[in-house]
Order: sequence, then structure tokens, then C-alpha cells
Amino acid sequence: VQLQASGGGLVQAGGSLRLSCHAPRAITSVFNSAIMGWYRQAPGKQRDLVATITPRGSPDYADSMKGRVTISRDNAHKKIYLQMNNLEPEDTAVYFCNFRSSTQTSWGPGTLVTVSS
Repeated sequence: VQLQASGGGLVQAGGSLRLSCHAPRAITSVFNSAIMGWYRQAPGKQRDLVATITPRGSPDYADSMKGRVTISRDNAHKKIYLQMNNLEPEDTAVYFCNFRSSTQTSWGPGTLVTVSS
């Protein structure tokens, strides 16, 4: 499944960004049955979970992100979103969209989020 992520950029500390991920060529039923998620990787660090969302829309968040991010999905348009608020310089990273089904895992190319102090 090909994933397209967008919405990254440069923001000041305390600001907000909304990331989007689209799976334009995915079969709708396949997308709708997948667990979707966002992960991030800061320079020199491993890739870490930010949030996931089940096919029915139940979210799960990394402890470090709870209260500051909201993940959502639009199954009809095969998209997921990550609303990030009150961003901190420590949130600077490349954010990756993830697709996970019973038979396949796919990663998007990543979108860079830079938070200045």
C-alpha cells in the first residue's frame, strides 16, 4: 500500500500542526480493515510510536504525546490525520505514516516536523 504524508513544516514552540496521510491506491475495504498509525524518528534516535487508530476509530497514544495529539481517520477517503498541539522542540522529527493489516505493513516516506524554541 502506497502512503503519502503531508503537513510537516517549521513551527514555533507552542504551535500546532496537522499531518495528513493518504492511501490513494489502496482498496477501500483493505484500508478500512487496517490499523493506521503515526511514528516519528528524531535524528540519531530510533523510530517511536506516536499514535495508532483501529479500523473503528479507537485511538492509542504514546504516553509522551497524550493530551497533545489527536489521531483520526476518514475511511471513505482513505486518509488519517494527526493533530498536534502545544509542540515542543523535542517533537522535532520525521513523522511516518504506517499501515498495518493482517498481511502487510507499509510505511510512508515521512514528513519533517521542526519545532523551534
